[in-house]
Amino acid sequence: MDIDLEIFSPVHQINDKLFDEQGLKVFIKRDDLIHPIISGNKWRKLKYILKKAAAENKNHLVTFGGAYSNHLLATAAAAAKFGFKCTGIVRGEPVDNDTLFLCRLHGMNLLFADRESYRDKPALFNKYFANNPDAFFIDEGGAGTEGAKGCSELVNELKQPYDHIFCACGTGTTAAGIINGLQQHGLTTQFNAIPVFKNGGFIADEINNLLQHPANYQLHTGYDFGGYGKTTDALIAFIKQFIATTGILIEPVYTGKMLYAVYDMAAKNYFKPGSQILAIHSGGIWGLLGMKDKFRGVNNS
Repeated sequence: MDIDLEIFSPVHQINDKLFDEQGLKVFIKRDDLIHPIISGNKWRKLKYILKKAAAENKNHLVTFGGAYSNHLLATAAAAAKFGFKCTGIVRGEPVDNDTLFLCRLHGMNLLFADRESYRDKPALFNKYFANNPDAFFIDEGGAGTEGAKGCSELVNELKQPYDHIFCACGTGTTAAGIINGLQQHGLTTQFNAIPVFKNGGFIADEINNLLQHPANYQLHTGYDFGGYGKTTDALIAFIKQFIATTGILIEPVYTGKMLYAVYDMAAKNYFKPGSQILAIHSGGIWGLLGMKDKFRGVNNS
């Protein structure tokens, strides 16, 4: 089985008066353009996971996520593309929504688990698939060593040096992978992680567990806007303004928070004039489907 997907992830400059005034050049790596559904860090994290499943002759992918999980949808699409069966175990009571409709359309079978049971994913896997030799466990969000390995390859694609790289953090896998990639290339770029969880300092442990070597990086908490999946009017207004002025779709769970941090830190003179900054668009724009109501009644800033 040939597990491969052509990477088309260009880098575009973001032009803004704020950046001009601060003497900054800000760019965005468009990982959202890798694939319409298996986009961004979702494909990078799944790449070596799927290769491992194929090498072990496993043909049934089993993974986990919430009812609006981009990871579930990406896994469903990847399973369809590369010829796997697929099951998604969904956190919470049975529901039907746009995201799960698309999961089913790609052939994913859905099982729902109460939130208490969901906390122990290996136990859930064993409950349904302990006697299925074809089943292959994929952790929520594609977290783990294989996921970090795939994300490290992003650095191979960079055609110029940057002073800063910014990335949103959920599991820490993407951040660890990029940091590993920077180290492999001997780059001194400052990596900036933006946790999307409230009190997100814990993500440092998740990142450190996946690093090949100890590394210095910056963790900027305080841009969670209330926690995972939470928003404020200020964040929604920023996202609407950003999309309307750049033509680049972003969402409130990950990339929107990360870009808000870049703009906010620029306004607060965090960066030295002349700095070159790269923001990683980690995909996930299908997450907008679950947050349409958040955008009603909020004007662009």
